[in-house]
Amino acid sequence: MSARILVVDDDAPMRVAFEFHLTRTGYVIATAASAEEALGMLHEFRPAIVITDIQMEEMSGLELLQRVAASKLDTDVIVITAYEDMRSAIGAIRDGAYDYMVKPVDLDQLDMVLRRCLRDRAARKRLADEPATGRVVDGSELVVGRTSGMIEIYKTIGMLAGTRAPVLIRGETGTGKELVARAIHFNSPQAGEPFVAINCTAIAENLLESELFGHVRGAFTGAVGDRKGRFELAGNGTIFLDEIGDTAPAFQAKLLRVLQEREYYPVGGERPRRTEARVIAATHRPIEELIAQGTFREDLYFRLRVVEIRVPPLRERREDIPLLAEHLLAKAARDIHKDVRIIPPPVMKALQAYDWPGNVREMENTIMRAAVLAHGPAISLESLGLGTVPVKGAAAASGPEAVTLDEVERLQVERILQRTGGNKRRAARLLGISRPRLDRLLAKYDGHETNGNGNDGGDADSDD
Repeated sequence: MSARILVVDDDAPMRVAFEFHLTRTGYVIATAASAEEALGMLHEFRPAIVITDIQMEEMSGLELLQRVAASKLDTDVIVITAYEDMRSAIGAIRDGAYDYMVKPVDLDQLDMVLRRCLRDRAARKRLADEPATGRVVDGSELVVGRTSGMIEIYKTIGMLAGTRAPVLIRGETGTGKELVARAIHFNSPQAGEPFVAINCTAIAENLLESELFGHVRGAFTGAVGDRKGRFELAGNGTIFLDEIGDTAPAFQAKLLRVLQEREYYPVGGERPRRTEARVIAATHRPIEELIAQGTFREDLYFRLRVVEIRVPPLRERREDIPLLAEHLLAKAARDIHKDVRIIPPPVMKALQAYDWPGNVREMENTIMRAAVLAHGPAISLESLGLGTVPVKGAAAASGPEAVTLDEVERLQVERILQRTGGNKRRAARLLGISRPRLDRLLAKYDGHETNGNGNDGGDADSDD
């Protein structure tokens, strides 16, 4: 079924031109001469996309954008203006415009924006219809991934929804253990109750017991009044104990009592208090080795791991990197209020080649840095700051164990030039860069072009 597009412009020749081109392209088109007329057509025509001019009599395109957003219809808006100025661009993107274009509109560029918009809409619909195939909503963040290991985690989260069994989450630093804990909580019947997280290594050993169990007035110097602990604050919700493997044996004994008896004593208190909070613990430490060394109680280990979840490191689920990178870029763009949404093929290849010793947390920081440094809607290879990229698979077997980002970039440029038969304009478009940028890269490679003869590679558009 062809997508419905509503064109809004008070310039009649412009409406006719858009209608002719878009109808010929295969879309179902309606036009409106004003924003007021467009609002009257929204619910009946139900367009997938509204293309609107900004400068119109009475109601502006930006006001129309806001009204469309308030209508709660699943409609994207592309804003077009004859006046390229910072204020209108910022306002349009801030208010939710999918894209912002300047007259005279390049119809090829418009076609590209429309195709991308429709792809994004289809992706949103797939994720809404099948959340278990890629993402788990946890109340504040997303667990992202579609590899078999991540699907198993989603299944386990679903099975835990109706229980209050303790859970032990294991995985390297930065793999997203707290996100999994939040997903368990926010997909349970206790989602409306508090989720209380505490990093056991962030609190001094002599204060951890008071932090979790609270204390009574006079329990120690400085205890001038009663204080509620995290278990009491969690109520009937969830308490998440991160880095449980680094706690002292004395504290472990008290936590064991909580799990066995569902009660605890505040520091200095004489009467026990009950808790119904679910306990989820996490660690990056090898618990079995800690037990063998006598630094972790085996009975506590068994109490905690009624259900155990292992979160795989990023290097073991490279197929998830594109999905995760796009998710993190969208999150970064929202956080810094910047229109950055494109990860060019060479950048994605570098992200997939890197080993990510810091896992998802490192990738999040890397993507944020690239978004901050981006000069347009695409992040660049140079802004990743990854240094060298370990090579996997067949490439590793036939060459060195690491290759620089420049080498990854060069190989990608060569591959695209081969694919386009040496046509540099098409190659630049596929790479997501400008033609002058491609020429500078080829000059930097000093004769490494695919055709190897230093000419334009048969590019019929060599004057670009």
